[in-house]
Formats: sequence, C-alpha cells, structure tokens
Amino acid sequence: MKFSLSLTQFLCSILFLFHFHTTISSSFSSNYSSSNHLCAHHQSLSLLQFKQSFPIHSSASSKHYCQYPFPKTESWKDGTDCCLWDGVNCDMKTGQVTGLNLSCSMLYGTLHSNNSLFSLHHLQKLDLSFNDFNSSHISSRFGQFSNLTHLNLNSSNFAGQVPLEVSHLSKLISLDLSRNTDLSVEPISFDKLVRNLTKLRELDLSSVNMSLVNFSGQIPSSFGNLVQLRYLDLSSNNFMGQIPDSFANLTLLAHLDLSNNQLNGMIPSFLFALPSLWNLDLHNNQFIGNIGEFQHNSLQYLDLSKNSLHGPIPSSIFNQENLAVLILASNNKLTWEVPSSICKLKFLQVLDLSNNGLGGSAPQCLGSFSNRLSILHLGMNNLRGTIPSTFSGGSNLLYLDLSGNELEGKIPFSIVNCTQLEFLNLGNNKIEDKFPYFLEMLPELKILVLKSNKLQGFMKGPTTFNSFSKLRILDVSENNLRGSLPEDLFYSLEDMMSLVNDMISKTTRNYPRYTYSIKMTWKGFEIEFVKIQSSLRVVDLSSNSFTGEIPEPIGKLQALQQLNLSHNFLTGHIQSSLRFLTNLESLDMSSNMLTGRIPVQLTDLAFLEVLNVSQNKLEGRIPRGRQFSTFDPSSFQGNLGLCGIPLPTKCNNGVVPPLSPSNFNEGDGFGWKAVAMGYGCGFVFGVTMGYIVFRTRRPAWFHRMVERQWNLKAGRTKKNARMYGARRN
Repeated sequence: MKFSLSLTQFLCSILFLFHFHTTISSSFSSNYSSSNHLCAHHQSLSLLQFKQSFPIHSSASSKHYCQYPFPKTESWKDGTDCCLWDGVNCDMKTGQVTGLNLSCSMLYGTLHSNNSLFSLHHLQKLDLSFNDFNSSHISSRFGQFSNLTHLNLNSSNFAGQVPLEVSHLSKLISLDLSRNTDLSVEPISFDKLVRNLTKLRELDLSSVNMSLVNFSGQIPSSFGNLVQLRYLDLSSNNFMGQIPDSFANLTLLAHLDLSNNQLNGMIPSFLFALPSLWNLDLHNNQFIGNIGEFQHNSLQYLDLSKNSLHGPIPSSIFNQENLAVLILASNNKLTWEVPSSICKLKFLQVLDLSNNGLGGSAPQCLGSFSNRLSILHLGMNNLRGTIPSTFSGGSNLLYLDLSGNELEGKIPFSIVNCTQLEFLNLGNNKIEDKFPYFLEMLPELKILVLKSNKLQGFMKGPTTFNSFSKLRILDVSENNLRGSLPEDLFYSLEDMMSLVNDMISKTTRNYPRYTYSIKMTWKGFEIEFVKIQSSLRVVDLSSNSFTGEIPEPIGKLQALQQLNLSHNFLTGHIQSSLRFLTNLESLDMSSNMLTGRIPVQLTDLAFLEVLNVSQNKLEGRIPRGRQFSTFDPSSFQGNLGLCGIPLPTKCNNGVVPPLSPSNFNEGDGFGWKAVAMGYGCGFVFGVTMGYIVFRTRRPAWFHRMVERQWNLKAGRTKKNARMYGARRN
C-alpha cells in the first residue's frame, strides 16, 4: 500500500514538472521568436515593401548574362529574420542591413525615389545588376547611402542622366553603371565624380553615353586622377582620339578595357610597362604601328584584334607564362611566321591569329602544346605546308579553324583525339585527300566545313554508331566528290531532324566573350555569321560530281533551313519527301539533270524564301500559290519543258506539247532518227560547254543577269540572315 502511494506521488510529480516545463518553454519560445531576430522590424518592413514594388518576370534577367537567374525575393517572408533572407547581409553585432545582392533576381518595374529601399541607410554594398527597372532614372536619393562602398547597376535598364549626387558617395571602392545604353553622364557630374571618388578601385562605364562629357569625343584626361584604379572599363563609349597621357598615372591598373571605340594613333608605351596588368583589351579600334614589348610577365588576357597594327608579333608575348587568351586577329598587316616559341604558353586557352598576313608553316607543336586550349583559329592567313598531325589525347579543343590558307596534304587522323571538338573548318585550302570518314569518331562535332579543297572519291555513309548525330552545319561544296549521295548519312543527322536549341555557338568556359563565327553561302550570298544561332541547320553539297537520284531520307531533316545540291549531275525526279522540310528557307537544286515535274507539295513549305531549280530538264506547269508566286523567273530558267507563271511560256490547257521524236514527220525530208542523233550530239555539246562554263567562269552577261535578279531579293535575305547572327561581307 505504501509502495502504491509513493508510486502515485512520484507520477504526479513527474506530470507537474512536465507541464511546468512545457509552459515555461512555450512562453520563452514565444518571447524569443518575437524579440531575438537579428534584423530590426523596420528593416524587414522596408525590404518587404521593396519586394512588393517589383514583381518577378523571368525575362527581366537575361540568360545571356545570368547563368542561373533566381528570384531571391521570393524567400522573403514576414515574421522571419530578414538577415537570413536570400541576398541580404547584416552586421552580426548591430543587426543593420549592410548588404543587398539582388543580381539576376528577375525584378521588373520602376524604381521610384520614394521606394523603401532608400530607408536602408546603413547599406555598404548594393547590387541590382541584371534586372529590368523599366527605364527608371537613377534617383538622387542614391546619394544618401553615405556608407556605400560598392554600387552595381550593370545591365538593369536604367535611363536618363547619372545624378550629381552619385559623386557624394566618397567611400565608393567599386562603381558599375555599365550596359545601360540609355544612361548618360553630364560634364558637371563627371567632373565631380572623378574629383570626389578618389578611393575608386573599380570603375565600369562601358556602353554608357559619354558623348556629353567631352565635346571633342576624346577620353577625358581627368580619369588620370583616379590613381587607385585597378579595374577600368570604358568600352563601347564611342570615344575618339588617342589614349590620354594621364593614364600613365594609373600604375596600379590590372584590367583595362577600351575596346569598341574609335581610338587611333599608336598604343602608348606606358601601357606595356604596367607592372600588374593582367587584362588588356583594345580590340575594334583604329590603332596603328607596332605592338610594343611588354616589360612584365603578368598578362593573362590580351586582345588587340580589329586594328591596323603591323610588324612582327613581339617575342615578349611568348614570355607571358600565365597567358590564357591571345587574340590578335584582323589586323591585316601583322607579318612574320607563327613562331614555335608560341608553344611555351602552356596555360593558353584561346589563340586567335586569324585574318592577318602570317606566312610560313603552322608549327607542329600547335596540336599538343596546351591541354587547356579550347580555341585555335589561324584562318585567313598565308600558311603553307601541312596541317599539324600532333593532336594528342586529353585535348580540350572545341574550335579549330584553319580555313582560307594554302595548306596541302591530308587531314591528319590525330584530330580524332580532340573528342570534345564541336567546330572544324578546313575550308578554302589545297587539301588533296579523300573524304575523311574518321571524323565520324568526333562525338560532339556540330559544324564541319571542308569546302573549296581538292577532296575526291566517294562519300559513303557512316560506319559507327551515333556518327555525325550532332552535326548541324555540313559544307563540303566545291570539291570533286562523286558517286551517289550517301543515303545513310541523312539517317544519322539526328540534330537536323528536330530543333534542339542547346547552344551551337558555345563559348569558352572561362572567357564568354569569344563566340563561334563562320562564313558560308546563305541564300546565294557569301555571308559571315559572327555568332551562330542554335537553330541554324545547313547542308551544302554543291559543286561536286555527285550522280544518281536525290535520296528520299533527306526529307527526314525537318529542322533543315538550307539545302544546296546545285552544280552536280543528279538525275531522276525531285523527291516529294522534301515537303517534310517544314523549316526550309532556301532550296537550290540548279544545274543538275533532274527530270519530271516540280512537286506541288513544295508549295506547303511556308518558310521557303529562295528556290532555284534552273538549268535542269524539268517539265510541266510550275506550281502556283503561296510563296511560289514570289519567285523570280530565273529560279526556273533553263528547263525547256516548264511553263506557267512566272515564265513567259504559257501552258496549253495545262499540258506542255511533248518534245518527242514522234512530233517530226519522216515525209518532210528528215528522218526522226537523224534528228534525234543531231539533237543528241547538240545536247552532249551543250552540256559539256555548260559544265565548263559554270565550273570555271560564268559569262559576264549571264553573271550580270543573275546578279540583277538576285539583288531584287537581297534586302529580304540580309534581314532574314541577321536572325541567325549573320552579316554581309
């Protein structure tokens, strides 16, 4: 009994203690949740009001700049500690909001001067880059952030004038107003900015309208007052004249970008003597003279392309042991040979010496000197000899362009070691070889250009699984390939069967400013695609010696935009399966020996802008309707059996009089056999002469006639080509 009572008392005590503990804990937790937040309530309220001002729009943060756009403000919830919100940083002692990083947050709307953002007086770092503030003006209230050290408004669609009050931010270390093309700087604001912001280490005003700052259009010499600068970007500001001498004061510069201006004169020698310089970008200006010798070995990025520099490449460049990017393209007056000492640059990722006057042979070490090399572009030079055969395993090469040289010999098998290769252009050389079947072993190949060489023999289909499955541009035009068109090849071109837009214009991993480019015939014009769009699909087999019929499987390439089979010896009918090429914009089958009628189903190709079936043996009425009514007569000329609009030959009740021997009467004094023999001889002679003319030099009168007809469509073609990142030469 005593034991039972003691047990009861013990259990009651336990229950009492548990109830007391839970009551106290609940009360303590309640008080803690409301009073122990690090972030003050008024700051949370200001941030929540800011959130309500800007709805989330996925298009507000371009994926071109933002690899992973993310709506950070969606994590901001009332009743939670704002210091734990995405993009918010607080002082751990005071709880004051000191940092706001909302870059790439998909914010859209107008930033008014009464926005709650301006009540966060303790901000030290503010990043609103890569959003869309709908042409808002930069409010003068930005000047109230007296503690601000970092301000980034890059690519956020601000407009109007930079307010004078920005110059009051005397503690600023980093200021980025770049890529707001409707933003301008007035002289008084600029003068105070460079006078007051003397602590600036980073300044980016690229693509900002600076035309009002200096009436002469030159770079203001007062930039030289910012002696603490490590990073200066004044690209795409339309500056003219020479680099001011005051830049010699900027001895701490590590990054200097003056590209895409109209600067001229010689590159000043003090730039080559900057001890900490690792990035120098002066491309697309009008500089002349020699490239100076670098006095230090700190360079990692050098781009002097698209100027008028001349002379040899200075040897000091090849002593820059940490150099990752070297772009000297399109100077046209650089001479000398590509030295083998270039292979000392073991960390090189991008090498572009294209479109210069470089001669000699390509050093054999180019294939293996750096396993980090992603881009190798030596096209449009005067290189002779053979293609380097030293491409080694483990290569990271993505882009190889040796086009437009005088290279001979064969295509080296070692290229198959470049298993990541996406772009291969060996066009416009003197390569004498069979079609390189082994290239099917490159699993990532997207662009293959072998045009204007001396390739010969048969072009058979693939022999391995998944061959050429990612190929999107195939150009083997102007060679001497023969035999039937490889039917199996068309079955293997999987990426031409559907629109998979996964970046054909892939850039280098660490240097996204370099994009793939290519020159090719587009709808009858030689066009440079300076940035290849992901949707572009092209097959060009023209100007070879292919025979036989057009394979039916070609109709499976539903994503194809351009198909060129012209200037071959193809026979048979035009395949009706071509009606399945629903994205086709240009179809050229001219100068073959095709017979029969033009399939009426081709009128269903709604995007077809250019059609050329001239110089064949087609007959019957030209289909009518839709875009066919817009085609020029030259598209159908040279087919004696064709009739109807737009040709002047009318159809006789829909039937063309047959051009057969039975139309002739032996009683007229001429036997039909004799006529047939004469016709045959004439036909052989005509075809032979026509082939010689078209394969060598077209008659001037014919060239002028065709040129006049094509020029009628030139405006429309150029406008359409720009959709794919192209420009006319």
